Amino acid sequence: MRPLAVTRLDDPRIAPYRDVREADLRAREGLFITEGRLNVKRLITVSHFRTRSVFVTEAGLRGIRPALERLDAATPVYVGAADLLHEVVGYRMHRGCLAAGERGAEPGLPELLRAAAGPGRRTLLVLEDVCNAENTGALFRNALAFGVDGVVLTRGSVDPLYRRAIRVSMGASLRVPFARAESTGEVLAALRAAGFAHCALTPGAAPLRGLGPMPERLALWVGSEGEGLSPEALAGAEHRVAIEMAPGADSLNVATAAGIALHHFRGRRDAQW
Repeated sequence: MRPLAVTRLDDPRIAPYRDVREADLRAREGLFITEGRLNVKRLITVSHFRTRSVFVTEAGLRGIRPALERLDAATPVYVGAADLLHEVVGYRMHRGCLAAGERGAEPGLPELLRAAAGPGRRTLLVLEDVCNAENTGALFRNALAFGVDGVVLTRGSVDPLYRRAIRVSMGASLRVPFARAESTGEVLAALRAAGFAHCALTPGAAPLRGLGPMPERLALWVGSEGEGLSPEALAGAEHRVAIEMAPGADSLNVATAAGIALHHFRGRRDAQW
C-alpha cells in the first residue's frame, strides 16, 4: 500500500474524483467510482475489476486498512482531510472513502452465455430498459442473493457501474457477471439459441405460483418501473407471470417483484420444475 498525502484541491492526481456526480455520467477515462468503505473493500477483495486508486480520509484509511494492504505496490492510496475530500467530490459524504476502478472491455452477450454454458440449472435476469439507478442496484443485489448466473441489460438500461447503482447493490454489481445487448430482439434470439426459456414478469399475467414444469435454463425478464416490458419482450416470452397481491394493490417495485420471483425459482432449483 502507498499512502500519499493530498493537501491541494487542484492536485492532478485526484482528478478522477472531481465532481463525481458529473463524472458518473461520462464514465471518463474508462473508470468508474465506488464510494463507502464496504463497496471499496468489495472492489478490492471480491470483484474482477482492477482498482486504479483509492481516495480516503485518515479515518477511512484506518477503517479499511486490511483491504488496502491487499493492493499492489503500484496502486496509490490518496489521503486527505475530510473537508478537502468533500470539496473535491462535490458533496459531503459519510465515512470518507472512494475508489476508482478500471472498467476494462465491456462484456458481451456471447461471453456471458459461454460462461453460463454446461450442465445444470442456469438462471439469467434480463433488464429491459431499466433506467433507474436505484432499481438497477437493487436488482443486482437480488441477483447475487438468489444465485443468478448473470444479468443481461438492454442499451436503454442504466449502467450497473454507475456510482449509485453500485452503492444500492451493496457491491453486487461488482460481483455478478453482466453483459449489454443492443436490442430486445438480440437478447431473445441469443438466449433462445442457448437453450433458455423466457419468463416475463408483468402485471395481470398468470400467478407465479401456478407455473408448471420449467426448463433448466430460465431467463427472467423485468422492465422499467413505468412502462414495464415492451410488446416485443412479452410476445417473445414463453411464460408470463405476475406476483399475487392483496385486493386494491396494482403493482410492486420492480426490484421487489423480481426478488420474490427469484426466490421462488431458487426454491425450485433442486425440485422438479
